[in-house]
Amino acid sequence: MVLLVTLGLFGVLYLQVSAAPVNEMKHLRQCKFWHISDLHLDPTYHVTEDHTKVCFSSKGVPALDPGEFGDFLCDSPYQLILSAFNYMKQADIQPEFIIWTGDSPPHVPKEKLSTDVVINVIANMTHTIRQYFPNLSVYPALGNHDFWPQDQLPTSENKIYDAVAKLWSPWLSPAAVPTLQRGGFYSHVIKPGLRLVSLNTNLYYSPNQLTVNVSDPAGQFQWLEETLELSRQNLEKVYVIAHVPIGYLPFATNTTAIRENHNERLVKIFRNYSDVIQGQFYGHTHRDSIMVLLDQQGEPVNSIFVTSAVTPIKSLLEPYSNNPAIRAYLYNPQDYGLLDIWQFYLNLTEANMEKRSEWKLEYTMTEAFDIEDIQPRSLHELALRLAQPQSKAFVKYFNHFMVSYDLRITCDGYCQTAQVCSVQFLDKESYSKCIVKAGGQVD
Repeated sequence: MVLLVTLGLFGVLYLQVSAAPVNEMKHLRQCKFWHISDLHLDPTYHVTEDHTKVCFSSKGVPALDPGEFGDFLCDSPYQLILSAFNYMKQADIQPEFIIWTGDSPPHVPKEKLSTDVVINVIANMTHTIRQYFPNLSVYPALGNHDFWPQDQLPTSENKIYDAVAKLWSPWLSPAAVPTLQRGGFYSHVIKPGLRLVSLNTNLYYSPNQLTVNVSDPAGQFQWLEETLELSRQNLEKVYVIAHVPIGYLPFATNTTAIRENHNERLVKIFRNYSDVIQGQFYGHTHRDSIMVLLDQQGEPVNSIFVTSAVTPIKSLLEPYSNNPAIRAYLYNPQDYGLLDIWQFYLNLTEANMEKRSEWKLEYTMTEAFDIEDIQPRSLHELALRLAQPQSKAFVKYFNHFMVSYDLRITCDGYCQTAQVCSVQFLDKESYSKCIVKAGGQVD
């Protein structure tokens, strides 16, 4: 049986969504943009007495407490995604654009999907976003689930790259389309002086068997360096978006999100062009985390953000998941430097109990951690505080990492070490030193 994707935009006007109070939004009357990621639509989701049949994405495991807006063992029902978009539409923040860092299809067995189904899911999400935000440009990046079979994104033109290029071309300049068609990546000038680079980091993802032992899959490294060099010459600033992040995973040790050799190459490129890059934005992990890229002298040179997912899914054995989340970034219109994050979330348990989706402000980055902005120096200052013993800042950071999933869950000892080392150290040498210093072992 293959998933059928025949969803319309029914019910959009009937969703109960609470907008944030005006006083919570006053600081957002500046230049800003939305970031959404990991929608993971599961069109099979439905509430039924047999919890093993609530969604394909639970893979037969009984759902925990399914309700109208989802379950922590399932991917997103359509109503959850619509509630997020409806909130974004109603919130009084006047965004200039949206970045969308991938993964529309659900976590289901390979035989439940196909190339055509994946294209249909991406098309459905694209059309839904366009209907909600007809006057906003949206800049997407491909995720590892935005292909069939999942993770196996190729280095040349194919049916899915061609389909998304057609779907997304109304948002992009004509010059962006050819590289999207042949490699799943592109660049686009958002406004004079600000360029967006959308990378296909799935080409470097360990499960991708098509790029094993390939030093520069699809020539993306060369293209990236050439693009950044041109931006430097043209005095442009750059926002980099992608799905799978650089650096080391915060919930594991000695594990990069992409292949280690490709991670080293990207870190080197980003260091070389840190004067051009004003921010990096990723998804994939479903959790909320930060990284600060240090140069070879240990000076902070780049701010990196991994946003949490809209989907609340976790595996049965995982101790925690995330509440659904979306976020807005504030930036300086003069130099495009990043100023703040406003993180919004849906308490899934409450939403299901009350049968209404009241999205709320979870935190603002500068107020939550008493920092001036979210520039590299401010994030580095925060990173040093996170690493301190009995750090109150880290307790708050880890709660936000889970998107307020469960305040009773703590992270200390080696759990905290893995988190704080991943925040500051993105290359193998510096990360390994951090782990060893904390008493850990390096593979």
